[in-house]
Amino acid sequence: MIHRTKEQKNKKQGVVTMRKTKFWLLGFVLVFALTFVFAGCENGDDGNADNGDADNGVEENGDAENGEEDNDAEENGAEDNGAEAEGNDDEDILVEIIAKGFQHDFWQAVLAGAEQEAADLGVDINFVGPASEADIAEQVQMLAGAINREPAAIGFAALDTLASMDELERAMNNGIPIIGFDSGVPDAPEGSILADVATDNAVAGAMGAQNMYSGLEDIDAISGATEPVRIGIVSQEVDSLSIYLRTRGFVDEMNDLLSDNVGAENVAIIGHSRFENDVSEDDALVILEVRVPAEITDAAGTTEALTLLNRDDLIGIFGSNEFSANVIITADDGLTDGRIGNDVLAVGFDSGTLQNDAVRSERFYGSVTQDPVSMGAYTVRLAVAAARGETVEDVDTGAQWFNSENIDDPDIQQLLFD
Repeated sequence: MIHRTKEQKNKKQGVVTMRKTKFWLLGFVLVFALTFVFAGCENGDDGNADNGDADNGVEENGDAENGEEDNDAEENGAEDNGAEAEGNDDEDILVEIIAKGFQHDFWQAVLAGAEQEAADLGVDINFVGPASEADIAEQVQMLAGAINREPAAIGFAALDTLASMDELERAMNNGIPIIGFDSGVPDAPEGSILADVATDNAVAGAMGAQNMYSGLEDIDAISGATEPVRIGIVSQEVDSLSIYLRTRGFVDEMNDLLSDNVGAENVAIIGHSRFENDVSEDDALVILEVRVPAEITDAAGTTEALTLLNRDDLIGIFGSNEFSANVIITADDGLTDGRIGNDVLAVGFDSGTLQNDAVRSERFYGSVTQDPVSMGAYTVRLAVAAARGETVEDVDTGAQWFNSENIDDPDIQQLLFD
């Protein structure tokens, strides 16, 4: 039997008391916890149902704000952001445009149209061209430089497709779409040129022939002629497709019109092997003479025009572009007694200060104008569309006849440049 002192007994009672206190405390905590759990379960059933229907539940959030449809909305937002990003990307789109040169006002008008369209679309363009349309090597270098800058697309008016073949292949291999303009890029590697923006030059040249023929008929220069007569054509060159087709269109149409009048066997086409027919000049009643300068300089062009103006039998003369019309005027200025507007009926092509003044004063019977501003605008528009992966198609920018009577009409004025 163990004996404990009073102090030991008190300590034991204290221990017992503490144990009792701990027991009651533990019980209280257990009851409180159970009460909280059950209350939580009750509130969970009611609260989740309410909250689910109202604000934070799975079903409500799923259908309304943060669930599956909201995920779709987020996806739509990504598409929107994508579209917005695409729109913003347009600001980063660079279109390189390589023209044939800046020798003529025509290209300044093309540039103006391109710049306006670029501003409207919110894209950047870099518009370049050689100093002269004879500088083929310089243009090829410009094309190479444009490809190296990795633009979204390129607009290209080729001076010589053959010289550009390697660069056209490289652009295609690099996935850079190219839009041809003005003369386009004839005989380019298949698939390298997605579309062309150009005048139907054969039709435009024929328009010049039709109007000249009408003027010559009015003065009985053809039907009333008792001796052979001559119509001269000054063509800047015949290598670029646009000018070749324009010259071809004029020659072919005039030949058809004359043949109906005097017979095909009486119309001789001379001066250049690409246009000549089998009729001898000595046997002809009407002679079509094509003159092409050896180089594209004012001096060389003026020499060819002067050669024609010195022909006593000349009754008409056609210049197939701004350069050709200008050298005809320059050559005539060098004569003691100018012939155009007097005994020689002159028809031009494009416009420019010299030519516009000649038309207004009736020194030129009239001219055919393209729409260079639209040409520049459509080149940029199609280039941007091609950069976005859209399908693009050829665009004919058209041509109009103008003379002293309609040159100041608003619909003609918007096509002219000075």
